[in-house]
Amino acid sequence: MNPLNKPPQTRRRFLKQAAGIAVSPSILPLRVLGAKENTAPSSRLNVGVIGVGGRGFALMQEFLKQDDAQVTALCDVDREHYRSNDWGKGRAFGLEPAQRYLEKHYAEQNGKSSYQGCFVTKDYRELCRRDDVDAVIVATPDHWHYHQVMEALSCGKDVYCEKPITHTFMEGKILYREVLRRKAIFQTGSQQRSTANFHKAVELVRNGHIGRIQKVEVGLPPGYTDPKVSTDIEPPPSGLDYDLWTGPAPLLPYMRARNHQLWRGHLAYGGGNIMDWIGHHND
Repeated sequence: MNPLNKPPQTRRRFLKQAAGIAVSPSILPLRVLGAKENTAPSSRLNVGVIGVGGRGFALMQEFLKQDDAQVTALCDVDREHYRSNDWGKGRAFGLEPAQRYLEKHYAEQNGKSSYQGCFVTKDYRELCRRDDVDAVIVATPDHWHYHQVMEALSCGKDVYCEKPITHTFMEGKILYREVLRRKAIFQTGSQQRSTANFHKAVELVRNGHIGRIQKVEVGLPPGYTDPKVSTDIEPPPSGLDYDLWTGPAPLLPYMRARNHQLWRGHLAYGGGNIMDWIGHHND
């Protein structure tokens, strides 16, 4: 049975979100699905975000634009860190910056929201088990996706998970079967298919404007050929629970070159540009 073929939606149904574009994600408002604008506070979707680095922070910001949703819980194993590459360089991410941003946003609403404060934790299990969380966003490194999604599902939550859905193929097979078994709503983002230029390209092809397609070549950005920052072995930063960040992966000595956004170049945590970009380009 398709998990989307369900009875009329309640606040626990996670049909409100659609994958966003890479820079400015776009979330589908519930009013498109029949909900009224200015949704009553008691009917708002309560969202918890696991992982508030670059992607998780951006997704949190998009949900703050929705009248029919509110972010009630945040989880991250790092209190605060800064981007070490050009994208977002000098900008703070992590649990404390996300909490400050979130609570400032709701404070500026001058009482228009029923928001009662944000729950914060470094343990994703605590977030998943909360009654004031209806849906969970998983935006952690790849090696954590399966474990955090399965925990959220076991707690009766609906889930949005960043791509790639899992770190291994077998994890993906187990996960999708669990979603079907629980009749949960699960969504992942392959953001490019939501953008206008890709829609136009698809229509051109489907309507035969470029002739019959014989072959498609998919190009990817260059891989991780060189370390981007220091490869020195050093103690983890004081605000980072490195053991918990490592989680199910092998516990390797800490170095900045394989932590935070740079983890994608290491097979213990990600899969290089094949896993990072193929979900966009091949899709």
